[in-house]
Amino acid sequence: MEKLSGLSHLFMTVFLYNFSTFMVIPAITDVTMSALCPGEDECSLAIYLTGIQQAIIGLGTLVMMPLIGNLSDTYGRKAMLTIPMSLTIIPLVILAYSRERYYFYAYYALKTLTAMVCEGSVHCIALAYVADNVPENRRASVFGILSGISSSAFVCGNLSTRFLSTPSTFQASASGAVIATIYMRIFLPDSIGDGGVSTGRNSKEATNVPLLDEHKGSRNNVRVFKTMPSFDDSISLLRSSLTFSQAAAVAFFSNLGEVGLHAGLMYYLKACFHFNKDQFADLMVIMGIAGTISQMLLMPMLAPVIGEEKLLSIGLFFSCAHMLFYSIAWSSWVPYGAAVFSLLAVFAHPCLRSIASKQVGPSEQGKAQGCISGLCSFGNVLSPLVFSPLTALFLSANAPFHFPGFSIACAGFAVMVAFVQSVMIRAAHPNSSSKVSSCDCEEP
Repeated sequence: MEKLSGLSHLFMTVFLYNFSTFMVIPAITDVTMSALCPGEDECSLAIYLTGIQQAIIGLGTLVMMPLIGNLSDTYGRKAMLTIPMSLTIIPLVILAYSRERYYFYAYYALKTLTAMVCEGSVHCIALAYVADNVPENRRASVFGILSGISSSAFVCGNLSTRFLSTPSTFQASASGAVIATIYMRIFLPDSIGDGGVSTGRNSKEATNVPLLDEHKGSRNNVRVFKTMPSFDDSISLLRSSLTFSQAAAVAFFSNLGEVGLHAGLMYYLKACFHFNKDQFADLMVIMGIAGTISQMLLMPMLAPVIGEEKLLSIGLFFSCAHMLFYSIAWSSWVPYGAAVFSLLAVFAHPCLRSIASKQVGPSEQGKAQGCISGLCSFGNVLSPLVFSPLTALFLSANAPFHFPGFSIACAGFAVMVAFVQSVMIRAAHPNSSSKVSSCDCEEP
């Protein structure tokens, strides 16, 4: 009962957080364009700045995700959730106050800095929280429900944007981020330590170490540095299981493609079909509803029957297909049709995370999810460097040939590589109690 209560509060925390952050997505393109290139439908400067921002954020999260995952194993999921959820509020407040050019630049700088810690952190820690409290045979379904909660927040956030003015959108987003943080601090029990939900570890392993202790400050500092992952730690984890290394490769290539899609899609639709905030919101609502239905209803039924390995391949296949449909859109209705492919494309990430979580022990869930998130972040670094110049080039008058969606098609081919790799995964599920980290093996 205690575990169910913890999971319900986690789901509400994730919903509130994602609701507040997703609702600004349809509006941010118009804000960026009006600040940098007022009155224009095509702006290479906006595309390049967005790409640079994504690359810098990816470089930061490449370092921070494994670190945050490791620290959450030691200090508790709740303590580490507080950091990104609090930092998320700062840039939203700036655009809630004003969207003029200089305020946009301030937002851009602070968003870049804070997102190095925030981007993906809440989802990463939430996955580790679920793995703490859910047995392996039910993990894929609950990961799917967690993703479904995020998709439902995506729908609600974009629906609210559809009926709010741009200033009100950012004000509501900033208020929602504050509410989400307060709710998490008050109601969410920690899944590590005496005060939280039991994880099934022995009492020595489960002891929650406070981040701040006036009497043991230097000792805690030593422990913090001991928990910082090194490059060798990540290599050891990748070598610990063929299945884990395959899942890591799938994570990298799928994220490479998805970031490439999101980096150019809105600018592509605005240049080709003159989409605005409301049409972006409509498109995202369709994607969100399809994803919510799939993850909340279909995935819990299908995962036990056909297995998460096959569901992973199905999700990646349809993810690739919907990118290719976007790239060849010949009319303004085609993107809406392509968005329906999200019904099956959303299977990929929950299945991937579940496969990875089963390859490590109960005391390494944060480390494993952080490693996968770190590799996704590596994709975040490379993707804008490749796809943003392609997007800008093929939307300009200097394109070598007429194919405005060329960069999105290339993103689809990156996901196709992930699909081919996923077909080769034959996940072994060893007993969790027998899995230990390389560090544990070296201890006397």
